[in-house]
Order: sequence, then C-alpha cells, then structure tokens
Amino acid sequence: MTERGKNRIIQLKVNRRENMKLFEKKFEELSTNELFKILKLRCSVFIVEQSCPYQDIDEQDREALHLWLEEGGEILAYLRVLPAGTVFEEASIGRVISVNRRSGNGTKIVSEGIRAAKEAFGAEAITIEAQLYAKSLYEKLGFVQISQPFLEDGIEHVKMRIDLK
Repeated sequence: MTERGKNRIIQLKVNRRENMKLFEKKFEELSTNELFKILKLRCSVFIVEQSCPYQDIDEQDREALHLWLEEGGEILAYLRVLPAGTVFEEASIGRVISVNRRSGNGTKIVSEGIRAAKEAFGAEAITIEAQLYAKSLYEKLGFVQISQPFLEDGIEHVKMRIDLK
C-alpha cells in the first residue's frame, strides 16, 4: 500500500512479523527529528563503530534523496541516492547502513535505492564505493567490481557499478 503526499512513504509488509515503512525524502523535506535520527545513526556506525574520524556530513546531503526503513519509530536501514554528476558521472548510492546485519534489510534498502535512482534521477547506471566486506551484498543485486581494492579513510573499498538499461 502506498501513501502519496509531498514525499513518498511506502508500507512494507515483508512477512507477518514485520511492519516496516520505507521513507524517501529530499533533504528539504526531512523534519528536524528525521535528520537528527539519520545523522545520529550515521555517526554511530561510520565514525564511532568503525573508529573512522571523517567528515560524514557533506554538501552531497543537500543533493541526495534519503531513504530509510523504519519500524516502531526506529531506523533499521538507511542510504542516500545522489544524482549523476554529484560524486560520479553516474548516479550513486552511499552511506548504506543496516542496523541488524544479515537481517535482509541491507538488501531491501539497496534494492529501493536502485529503484529510486531510476525513478527520481532517470539513472541508467549507478556507481558505488563499497566497503570490501559488503561486496557480496552488492554483487547479489547486480553490481560488478570495476576497481582494485583501495583504502578510503583507512577502510578497504572497491568501486562497483550496475547498468540499468
């Protein structure tokens, strides 16, 4: 079931025990509380958990489409989708988080990110920089490695791409 308004909220019923909502909003549509929850989660994972001090909040957040899965007021998974020409020549997906790893929520949110890139930005391809440990998640969804491993903020990454044509 879909509710339409200024932004997109989709009710996801994955099985009888789950009742998640998918939120899809532009930066200017985010409420202060939503932005706070997103930034708190990103800081918790990318800076604290991964012991990686870096500038997480950047100007791309203003250009991004922010997607997250929520249940009971808690964010379960998050990512941002960027239009072509923002970071890469193609559209891109980044800041991917699944709070409960190996729960299937990472796959769900990345699948929704791919859909959103096509619908919102007319993406014909998506390029990402994936942390090496998560490479198989992206491969399951059709991404192909296009670079050798490299260090980004002290963490091994690979560049990956999916063609959507």
